[in-house]
Amino acid sequence: MQKMKIGLIQMGLKANTDLEPAAIRDAMNEAHLPLIQQAADAGVQVLCFQEVFNQPYFCPSQDPKWYAAAERVPEGPTCQWMQKLAGQHRMVMIVPIYEETVTGVYYNTAAVFDADGSYLGKYHKTHIPQIAGFWEKFYFKPGKSEWPVFDTAYGKIGVYICYDRHFPEGWRALALNGAEVIFNPSATVAGLSQYLWELEQPASAAANGCFIAAINRVGTEAPWNIGEFYGSSYIVNPRGQIEAQASDKDDELLIHEIDLAMVREVRNNWQFFRDRRPDAYARLTDGE
Repeated sequence: MQKMKIGLIQMGLKANTDLEPAAIRDAMNEAHLPLIQQAADAGVQVLCFQEVFNQPYFCPSQDPKWYAAAERVPEGPTCQWMQKLAGQHRMVMIVPIYEETVTGVYYNTAAVFDADGSYLGKYHKTHIPQIAGFWEKFYFKPGKSEWPVFDTAYGKIGVYICYDRHFPEGWRALALNGAEVIFNPSATVAGLSQYLWELEQPASAAANGCFIAAINRVGTEAPWNIGEFYGSSYIVNPRGQIEAQASDKDDELLIHEIDLAMVREVRNNWQFFRDRRPDAYARLTDGE
């Protein structure tokens, strides 16, 4: 049986939002170091952080100040630091950050580094909300990443970021491209959609016969105070069963070992991929 030991870090903001983005980045990176070391000491093989992990969730505002939070991938300081840690700890790192690709073009990005420190590629968040409290189109261009699956030292992984999770098509595309585990780093507050947190990912894991690891930050963030980020990061198996879950309030490193053999076992038993009918679904992608 092929095992994968996964680590998920959920964390509250550790810096005042009055500071410049570079100072917030440095404070948040430093705050993560003890948990990264703890993950390494526990033998974690794949470690993932929350959405835009080293900045506040600044999208309740429409303030150009936060453009300065964006970095280049993989040349920027956070990626260079994470790349070094990945090789040092023999740990795959999924690093969700704010990215600038060229001047004035920004994406909500997850960079992926293999256990030898090599850069495997990135995923750009595909679906971008634009409603009160979540003015993300002010900051992020919609991605067209073509559903990359990263063949890491420990298994094949995909990434789907926060709001993406409401759209079943991406889960299916990643699974069809070979993902055994899909990571969903998020910034989600209590409210209308909270009940979906433990509904959508388990349903998508079952529908696609894969593991899903969902990560959410914790706490409140002034000055916006749009609600409380409720953590509750978890890992759900291909049968839709949550195998491990973090608290709803605390900084936490959730560690859990999964059995990748379950992916093939469940797909062989349920045969959803065999019985799907893409020839009958043209209406889903015709026009708008």
